Amino acid sequence: MENTRRDFIKVGALAAGALVFGLPGESYAATDYPYTLPALAYSFDALEPYIDAKTMQIHHDKHHQVYVDKLNAALEKYPDFQGKFFAQLLALIPTLPEDLKSAVTNFGGGHWNHTHFWQILSPTPSAPTTELSEAINAKFGSLDKLKEEMTKQGMSVFGSGWVWLIETAQKELKVVTTTNQNNPIMGDAKEKGAPILGIDVWEHAYYLKYQNGRADYLKNIWNVINWKRVSDLYF
Repeated sequence: MENTRRDFIKVGALAAGALVFGLPGESYAATDYPYTLPALAYSFDALEPYIDAKTMQIHHDKHHQVYVDKLNAALEKYPDFQGKFFAQLLALIPTLPEDLKSAVTNFGGGHWNHTHFWQILSPTPSAPTTELSEAINAKFGSLDKLKEEMTKQGMSVFGSGWVWLIETAQKELKVVTTTNQNNPIMGDAKEKGAPILGIDVWEHAYYLKYQNGRADYLKNIWNVINWKRVSDLYF
């Protein structure tokens, strides 16, 4: 497999040697600003019965759109940052002006995280590649054990956040969590790495169908994971 991800483009080793990756499936030109809402590759009802159409519509068209709009609005008065690669903005969070730091963390993080999330979901059944399967087995014991670990850590998130399978700079697979719209490629992330599989555990991702049953949501989402895409993100 290539040393660089096919779609997660490595744009530099910024801050302590951390791997920094761009927006999944997007252009990486400086003209990315103003950002736009990416279209889904499937219909709103394609992931039923595991994720319902109403949740997908609201989650994509309403929640994600707000992140895009507010990120663009925050950058309006900062033209010097409009020409940055999106991943650079996330990596530079610790050094940004305070009001922009908050916007890039919350709304930029929301835009990046959801763009990733839509792409690692699919109505088409798939399986990890042999290479990824071997790495998962070596680290966790089996795919089922990985699912158990991600479910356990996803349940441990207090309030809103994400659970991630990442690849560290040492090329180690690891399960980590982040709060709110933070993610592992941000410059101030406690645990940095390249996201391979991120699952949204905000209530808006599941509440209409599962109410407070986050565990049921985390159990069922594995039926619609796009392992082809996840495998592409592993190198």
